[in-house]
Amino acid sequence: MDFPPSRPTVGIEWEVCLVDRESRELVPRAGELLDLMDERHPGHRVTREFMANTVELVTGIHDDVPAAVADLREQLGQLYECADIMGVDLFSAGTHPFADWGDQQMSDKASYREIIERTQYWGRQMIIFGIHMHVGVGSKEKVWPIINAVMTHYPHVLAASASSPAWEGLDTGYASNRTLLYQQLPTAGLPYQFTTWQQWEEFNRDQDRSGVISHTGSMHFDVRPSKYGTIEIRFADATMAVWEVAALSAYVHCLVVYFERAYDAGQPLPVLQPWHVAENKWRAARYGLQALIITDRETTEKEVDGELREWVDRLMPLARELHCAEELSGILRILETGGDYAQLRRAARAAGAALEPGVRTRGDAGAEEGFTQPHAWRAAVDLNVETLRASLAEGA
Repeated sequence: MDFPPSRPTVGIEWEVCLVDRESRELVPRAGELLDLMDERHPGHRVTREFMANTVELVTGIHDDVPAAVADLREQLGQLYECADIMGVDLFSAGTHPFADWGDQQMSDKASYREIIERTQYWGRQMIIFGIHMHVGVGSKEKVWPIINAVMTHYPHVLAASASSPAWEGLDTGYASNRTLLYQQLPTAGLPYQFTTWQQWEEFNRDQDRSGVISHTGSMHFDVRPSKYGTIEIRFADATMAVWEVAALSAYVHCLVVYFERAYDAGQPLPVLQPWHVAENKWRAARYGLQALIITDRETTEKEVDGELREWVDRLMPLARELHCAEELSGILRILETGGDYAQLRRAARAAGAALEPGVRTRGDAGAEEGFTQPHAWRAAVDLNVETLRASLAEGA
């Protein structure tokens, strides 16, 4: 695998989906939306995704987070123009709270069909939406030490981004049910703790010889090197506001640069035992910003919200240098809101959703027997749609 050295540049990929304005169900109209984008905004960078209800905003390569976010805002504005013409709304969260996975259509792309052919039932459930953040790194020798260090912040980033508490109309009790869904795929999940680039190359040769890569196109690790000379952080839930994407991207940008500079200075980078990394992933997915996480190899435990505050302070001088101090401070704003998952859950419960996980709520007022849609979780979609649209103008 080629890895061209890069300056600490930033790129962001953001998956958003289309929902009907009345039912709030997902609608498979991404192809139609992109045709309209081609017509009205030739050369745009919005692309197709796995599901026919989803599009992905892809930035160019930028020197800092504000430039990358401005790129996203431009694309999102173009999408809204076209979505409004079509009469559909945009929605952004880790999962849609009441969509039926069996009703969804796949995008017509050979590589996606191959994944479904291989993964069957589990692959068809991938109605999940995330944010991928790329940060350039100066040499391939640094990549895996930095990735292993970044993995010590897995729960920090996941807890701050978590936005998928519901699935098929049920409160799952998790802050990020997307995390549990995505790790079902055989090439997804936590990366192995390689220590050298040579080990990564040997791994890829093995995957190629065994046919794994030919089936999937690539490994879908939560964090991985990319062909663009970047480390790609892939495990954040899609958030329901632009400023949250900016905050997470600033945190990740500063974190990677922080660890790269420590590496260059000859300082040992932190690394946790694989079982601690896996436990932290689960705790953040389950408890979100209320998670108690493991912070060192001695199994010290701290609350993730306190950890995030400490790291924002630690990274702030670097954020000023990288021109993203305002964006990084958005992490503190996320802590004040309680996270997207908490806001979505509150909206649904205020509309009558069950207070206990795993209990399906009764349908509209006046419905007779059984459970019908639309139901209380539609209020969460309403909140999401309104928040996303309002966030486009904020800070522009």
